[in-house]
Parts: sequence; structure tokens; C-alpha cells
Amino acid sequence: MIKNINIAIVGLGQIGNYLLKEINKKKSDIEIKTGKKLNIIALSAKNKNKKRNYKINKKIFFKDPLKIFEKKKIHILFEAIGKSDGISKKVVEKALKNKIHVITPNKALISKHGDYLSKIAEKNKVNLEFEASVAGGIPIIRTIKEGLATNKITKFYGILNGTCNYILSEMEKSNKQFKDVLKQAQLLGYAEPGNPKLDLNGYDALAKVRILSALSFNNKISYKACLMEGIENISLKDIDIANKLNFRIKLLGISEMINGKLFERVHPCLVNKDTYIGNVNGVMNAVITEGEPIGESILQGEGAGPGPTSSALMSDLLSILRGNIKYPFGIPNNKRVDIRVFNYDNYINSLYLRFEVKDKPGVLAIITDNLAKKKISVERLIQIPNYKNKTASIVIITHKSYEKDAQNCIKIISKNKNVLKKPTLIRLL
Repeated sequence: MIKNINIAIVGLGQIGNYLLKEINKKKSDIEIKTGKKLNIIALSAKNKNKKRNYKINKKIFFKDPLKIFEKKKIHILFEAIGKSDGISKKVVEKALKNKIHVITPNKALISKHGDYLSKIAEKNKVNLEFEASVAGGIPIIRTIKEGLATNKITKFYGILNGTCNYILSEMEKSNKQFKDVLKQAQLLGYAEPGNPKLDLNGYDALAKVRILSALSFNNKISYKACLMEGIENISLKDIDIANKLNFRIKLLGISEMINGKLFERVHPCLVNKDTYIGNVNGVMNAVITEGEPIGESILQGEGAGPGPTSSALMSDLLSILRGNIKYPFGIPNNKRVDIRVFNYDNYINSLYLRFEVKDKPGVLAIITDNLAKKKISVERLIQIPNYKNKTASIVIITHKSYEKDAQNCIKIISKNKNVLKKPTLIRLL
């Protein structure tokens, strides 16, 4: 017997509009696959009169999405507003409390309120699905929750922000400066036209890392301070030098367990060109998990945009329609733990250091002596003179050293009058 399923879509931006078309286009196919007939009975957006390439039925339009619950009987609600608080949180919270399944691509909401909202969903025996919140169309959340459910994941890392990956790839390919490639990314719709700061500073990727950590390690979402750096200070010079050393620069999100403590971080990395992750370019995302007994698993695909996001939303929809009621984070809420956090001062890693200095005798010795005092040993050293300006770039690849020692050393060296600007530090993967 066909069961009628009533659907509400809250938020009619790029994602909501694309999703609406997809549902309408694929209703028959979904009915064949699930035995359920879909009825879109409520839509909500700020502006009913905004120009759209389809007509909105005024009878099902709500300017205030909270009114939907008073007027309509909803089975599944899509939240596509995208805010971490305010109306996004209120709509999702009310839906779950009214025993309505919720599907959202909202990483900001889940990374901030996922624990609280999952508890409500579990109590009311409904789904809170957020596959589209991480890595667009790549089914990484379902893979961790279901495909790798009996594996012990020890680490994951990957490219989780297509905007940053596009900018870094294009800088290498076109030999253009950061600001010029950013403008290009904005024109192409890969970066926010107004303020792309949350993509560029690493915040977007960190929100995704925190969601994946909670799924991978069965912990509650961590809000502790952690290592977060973006790509705003990566110069064309760094990309060129990395290229000559057989490296590429990628913004990576990384999370692992170290001695029972959670270590989450987002920062640019030098990755070898011969590695898989070193060859994921453009707007593509990729996530690599390490665990037992499966070993290494790799998922790659488009990480942003209405098409990939809608694909993930539809995947969540079909999961619910097939009666797959499950814990939002894979295990019962009361089994998820508050986890201790690794002190990133104790992070041990090899580093790429670039110093812009006056080209005069003794400057190199000042740098290497300060490194030696902090027990940071040099693996490789390159000097690039600029005879015209009487300056030089000194590039050092270090052996493994402590994060705290490296940061302290850079502070000391930066104060030297022969050092022209703050040194650049990029960690090696």
C-alpha cells in the first residue's frame, strides 16, 4: 500500500530551490523505490515575491516557518536556512519535538547544537539526518555510521572545503596571486561574493571535522580551542617553492586519537605530489579514514554546490522513507562520551619555514642558532636571493619538532631587525 508522506522545505535559497525541483522531478522514481508517495505541503522563505523560475502555491507558503506546525501535518522537514542559531535552530527543535523527521545540510547548526538536537530526536524516535553537512555529495557520514560501523577508526583527514582547494589549485595552475584567484572563485560561485572569511580562515572545515569526529570516535562534539589556520597568508611564492620540492599545499581537516585524547585541527599542509590527497584538485573534496580491520578508505567527490548537496539530502530522504530509524550519531546519546582534548602544543611534526630577510652576512646563522636552541633540526635549506632589493628568502624544512617550540622560536626570530616580515609556517602531512 502506498503511504502519503507530507514534506516541508524551509529555506528557498540555492539549496532549497534545487531540492524542491529534484523532489518534484523524482517523485515517481522514489515511489517505485520506497512505496511512498511524496506531497510537498509547506514551503517557507523570507520573501514570497522574490523572483524564482517557478510559481509558488500561495496556499502552502509560510513566511514564518513556525506557523507550519500549527497548520499542516508534516512527516519530514528539510531545513535549508543555514544559520547556527535563531530560526534554523527553532525550526529543527520544534519539528523534532513534534515527532517530525528532520533533514539538514546545516553544518553550523549540527556542529554547534548537534548533541542537544540528537537527544531530542532520539527521545521522540525520529531521525535527524545531516549527510549533506559534510563534503557535499560524498556519503562520508553514512559510510562511517553504517559501512564502517564495526571498524575502529583511529584517524581521518581530508580536503573538506572546496573553495580553499580551488584557490590553492588555481594559484599553482595559473601563477596568479591569492587575491586575484579569490575574485575568480567569487565570480564562479565557489566563494561567497560578500564575505568568504569562514571558508578561508578554516572555520567551515573545522565545523565539518567536529561532526566527523563525533561520528568516528563516539564522542560528544568538542568545543575546546584547537589548531585552526586558513589559507589567507599562503603566497604564490610558497606554492612555487613547494612545487619545486615536489609538494603541493592543501588545506586539510585532520582528527585522530592520541593516547586516548582527541586531536582535531585544520591548517594548510605540504603534501607530497605522489600521494592521493596531493592530486585532489579544484573544488573536489576527499576524506581518508584509517581504522581496523579495514585499513585505509578513501572517498572523493564534489563537496559543494546545490547538485552534490541535494544528492546527499535525497539520500537521507530515501533512508527515512525506507523506515531506517537510527541514532543521529550512530550510537545512543547516553553512550557518547565527553572526551579529553590533546594539547596541540605537544603536536610533533616536520615544518616548512620561510623567512624573508635582509641579504647580509650572519642572518642565516641567527635563524639556525635560534632553531638549534629549541632543538629544531634542519633537514633541508634553500636560499633564494633577490639581488635587486638586497633581500633573500630562506626556506627550511625541519625534522620533527614540537609545535610549542616552533611557535616560540618564530616569535623570537620575528623580533630580529634583519627579518622583514612574520615568518611563514606550514606543517607537513
